[in-house]
Amino acid sequence: MDAEGKGMSLTELFRPRTTVDLSKRPRRLRGSAAMRDLVREHTVRISSLVQPLFVADEGQTKGEIPSMPGIYRYSVDAAASETRELQALGIRAVLLFGVPDFKDAVASSAHDPHGVVQRAIRAIKAAVPEMLVVADLCNCEYTDHGHCGILDERGDVDNDATLEVLGRTALSYAEAGVDVIAPSDMMDGRVAYLRATLDASGYPALPIMSYAVKFASAFYGPFREAVDSMPQFGDRRTYQMDPPNGREAVREALLDIDEGADIVMVKPAMAYLDLIRAVSEVSEVPVACYNVSGEYAMVKAAALNGWIDEERIVDELLVAFVRAGADIIITYFAKSHAQRHQR
Repeated sequence: MDAEGKGMSLTELFRPRTTVDLSKRPRRLRGSAAMRDLVREHTVRISSLVQPLFVADEGQTKGEIPSMPGIYRYSVDAAASETRELQALGIRAVLLFGVPDFKDAVASSAHDPHGVVQRAIRAIKAAVPEMLVVADLCNCEYTDHGHCGILDERGDVDNDATLEVLGRTALSYAEAGVDVIAPSDMMDGRVAYLRATLDASGYPALPIMSYAVKFASAFYGPFREAVDSMPQFGDRRTYQMDPPNGREAVREALLDIDEGADIVMVKPAMAYLDLIRAVSEVSEVPVACYNVSGEYAMVKAAALNGWIDEERIVDELLVAFVRAGADIIITYFAKSHAQRHQR
């Protein structure tokens, strides 16, 4: 190698010398829709989308949720009918949230074998057996105080007492025929406890999709209206994660994987793309993200005011989640996105 080539990489050394103006090369790959499709790096698969469903008990109000236009509280039968429509659109999974008639301090209706989610699981599996039914596992919809756990005498969440209730609820979902358990409570050690409980009870093949990285976020407001789960006092910052913490998010995900989580989730999604990427880079299991209610409501409100093009915004958001590293996207836009792409 002569003095001129010293310190050069092989790529630099053997790069062909050319007099062609390369500055316009990127635009040559953008000139038509067919060309853009040909070179597109990331694609949103309809089969990777999960549609959340709110299922309301007999005495609860059904119909559209005011802060989430286009999203509804369904009866058990209506949820099964909605699932048929989703399947026809190519959506393969739903995530269930219950809105029960009865609430108390210890979330007793959460593990009632005849509870609203348990009945919905049975109805959906009877109507659409091949639909993947995921059940959110938390206590906030079922407690009269609105917290995700059982409270001790001081009014603090008792971690271990909460695990026992979560285990009972998980078993009731398993017995109803659920396909995936999704704990969202953020109690310490819950994945290991649930895995041991399910294994010992004859459900070793039932997967756990852990809300491993769930932040104490302001983006959850419309959801709390939908399920009437606003805390009656205090807040959830003592057990949900602090939004400024990124390294902690990765640690939480790895802990849940070590405890037996089959899928780990980052929630919310839009403001946490960096953490979807960080978790995906270290995870040996699939990574999900949850495009939550407040994110949905912001887009819908701006679109209804004519300030943005909703369809293009949604396409950008969903592909951003994929580009960041999400394998699974839980989103209230799943149905409308699938409808558009069936045209």
